[in-house]
Amino acid sequence: MATKGRPFKPVKPFAGMQRARPDGSIRRSQVVTTFGPGALVDLVDHAVMVSGLDFWRFGPQDSALRHVDEPRLRDDLEVRLRASGRKLAKDRAFRLPPSVDERDAVREIGIAAPEFPRWFVCTNPACEALIRASSQQRGPRNKYVHDCGTREHQQTPCVPVRFLVACPRGHIDDFPWIRFAHEKGSCPTPSLRLSEGPIGDIAALRVTCGCGASRGMLDAYESHQLPLCQGHRPWLGPEGKEKDCRQLQRLLVRTASNAYFPQVESALTLPDADVDVKAQVRRFWGVLEHATAEDLPSVRRLQRGFQEALGRVPDEEILRAIAEHRGQAVRRERIREAEFRTLTSAEPERPGQVPPPGAIFFARRWQPAEPLPAGIRSIVLVPKLREVRVQVGFTRLDSRSPDLRGEHELGVETASLGLHTEWLPAAEILGEGLFIQFDEDVIRDWEDRPAVAGREKALQDGYDRAASRQALPPFPGARFYMLHSLSHLLLSALSLECGYPATAIKERIYCSYREDPGAPMAAILLSTGTSGTEGTLGGLIEEGRRFHQHLRRALEMAALCSNDPVCASHDPKGLHDRPLEGAACHGCLFVAESSCERYNHFLDRALVVPTFGDTGCAFFGR
Repeated sequence: MATKGRPFKPVKPFAGMQRARPDGSIRRSQVVTTFGPGALVDLVDHAVMVSGLDFWRFGPQDSALRHVDEPRLRDDLEVRLRASGRKLAKDRAFRLPPSVDERDAVREIGIAAPEFPRWFVCTNPACEALIRASSQQRGPRNKYVHDCGTREHQQTPCVPVRFLVACPRGHIDDFPWIRFAHEKGSCPTPSLRLSEGPIGDIAALRVTCGCGASRGMLDAYESHQLPLCQGHRPWLGPEGKEKDCRQLQRLLVRTASNAYFPQVESALTLPDADVDVKAQVRRFWGVLEHATAEDLPSVRRLQRGFQEALGRVPDEEILRAIAEHRGQAVRRERIREAEFRTLTSAEPERPGQVPPPGAIFFARRWQPAEPLPAGIRSIVLVPKLREVRVQVGFTRLDSRSPDLRGEHELGVETASLGLHTEWLPAAEILGEGLFIQFDEDVIRDWEDRPAVAGREKALQDGYDRAASRQALPPFPGARFYMLHSLSHLLLSALSLECGYPATAIKERIYCSYREDPGAPMAAILLSTGTSGTEGTLGGLIEEGRRFHQHLRRALEMAALCSNDPVCASHDPKGLHDRPLEGAACHGCLFVAESSCERYNHFLDRALVVPTFGDTGCAFFGR
């Protein structure tokens, strides 16, 4: 990134490059998840916006390491991005952010970061002048200063204003100070002042002009008091303005949590069995060229060598490879469906078995000495896994939760990361995981209970109320609420013993809609990992062998909340807030948003354990 032409985080220079002091640094993984293109970042002396992908500059030293390969995720995103009018390259579609060394900075490498906002306020309490960046002078350390006209404050430091305007499509602009102060009017010689009062609360803030016009900032909370959106996208450069937006703008605090919601999608790297299947199909193409679903079993039984090569491969996969070899369009397996199938078909764990050197995926089914709790079908330990996370866009003001498959709606509400690029920023996470699969028959019997159906109806009423005000994915159903709530409880319980903080553990929910024609899914993957290292230390895997103890602790934590009975009696369809949650709050189920896939929405511990006013809908009874 760069401010005023200087790189935000540089690399070791090569011949011809000019060294410069960086204005700041961000971890590679943070650029993909928290501070991606369009995000606002506070530096020591300035406020900047992370530029779009067109302004990312890579150095020759990291050119060989900057690409991340994940074919399943690339193929899935390519189809969905094409439907929304965006392109994704066939090769090298995912790239790591520039890797640089802060000690040796160069102007040509890093991520540009233009100054934003462009309005500043004088820190002199007797002045508090609002000034544009273009009309200010530079002081020590290239910091903006203001000449207040007094002997005591000849050069007072200025700080960026904390208010902006944005629209739901991600457009953002400076707050219209002149127009706002003059009630949509103008002033030939505006001289603005932002009076913050003794505590700086927005109720005490007023914008005044030398002409006598004055207005309180509380009025800015009403969208009709602000001009319509002009489609400004500063992170995309001078060409980034989007025409014909004209949506209502809303007041946005620069450092608020709703200023930036990255949309990140990910996939686990699985053993590439498709390559072997396609190779064997080509090998036996003489007998498979005209094979159908009806005669394939006979071919498998009679053809010499076929059973040895593809004996354990299901007919569906072989038929899909045959169709692809013929050039037919086939429906690829969804990312989470493939992951669920691979994890649930893991081989039993054998004593002394360890992942082979260089493995990036290794999973084995744990065989405990005592039976698993009712409703739990299997526990799979994953000592080696690789997750590729890719940012596909972002939103402002309102978050857009993914659907049950972890996929975002990439329509008009998603802000673009670049104008002329056909690649996406990515991060590679190596770590370990604990996979808990539920018994589908027990899940279905639980869903058929009248009490569960009644609770699901109350949750859907709250969902419908929220969906009338913001865009939401389809209602996930009681199954997802239960899995998601138990995931948060297990995450908190495991973090007390596994050696990793709760913020370092991430959930991945495998759930299907009841009417889904595909294979039903009901499972949880809790994983931890780091980018750019060899992985983790195995603490999560070892605690997975004590699953009974951790499940018991998680259920005890859910039975009583420090906010009960208020939390337990929360009605999602009521007139108060939190329509997307049942019995859930910061005292029981909420975890760090870096760990949750749904921004702490769609939670209800009443579907996990009995709570106050229990109606018999808990999956785990007394």
